[in-house]
Amino acid sequence: MTDPRRALVLFSGGQDSTVCLAWALERFAYVETIGFDHSKSHDHELECRMHARMQLHLNFPRWSHRLGDDHLLDLTLLNQIGETRPTDERALAMSSGGLSNSYVPGRNLLFLTFAGTVAERRGLSVLVGGMCETDDSQYPDCRDNSLKALQVAISLGMDTPMTIETPLLRADKAEVWAMTERLGGEPLLELVIEHTHSCFMGDRSRRHPWGYGCGLCPACDQRARGYEAWLDS
Repeated sequence: MTDPRRALVLFSGGQDSTVCLAWALERFAYVETIGFDHSKSHDHELECRMHARMQLHLNFPRWSHRLGDDHLLDLTLLNQIGETRPTDERALAMSSGGLSNSYVPGRNLLFLTFAGTVAERRGLSVLVGGMCETDDSQYPDCRDNSLKALQVAISLGMDTPMTIETPLLRADKAEVWAMTERLGGEPLLELVIEHTHSCFMGDRSRRHPWGYGCGLCPACDQRARGYEAWLDS
């Protein structure tokens, strides 16, 4: 049975957020999307997100009537945080924990909070995000306890019940590919490969069996290894 609630999906146009959008469309009665313009290095994702969204609308008629408006917020002010140089001690601690100097503390918490404000205005009660402990365990704002605490804070601060759903929280990339197949079969797999983008370098010139990207950055590596593991499973 379809969940009668109305959802807002944090949608970047990458693999994970596209699968989360398909998951929400399969589950909820009505779904809107929200994206964040937060860095010039992510312009390629902004270009891909509308293509991926359009393909979902055109090629999946069982979902298209549930897909509502899209929202794009200008959060380029986050560049000011990203460009703030950490102390030498903090930089060392970040590096030893697998984090780069470009890591923006609490960014997902900010994204979800802004999404919550839009959701409240739109009468939406579920926020759906692609946060994942498996791939991003070093990021505190991708952890279950942080997200549960934020769900309570948003609900109390807006005086309305708000649920945060993270369908990929415990999944590795192979399981994300498997979920893609379960949700939409070959058409959804093809959509993810052809129209989504995760490469940190913004490379759309090289097409691999798993999609477009440089093939060398951590995002491409995770996507490629997950694809191979899924094929072998």
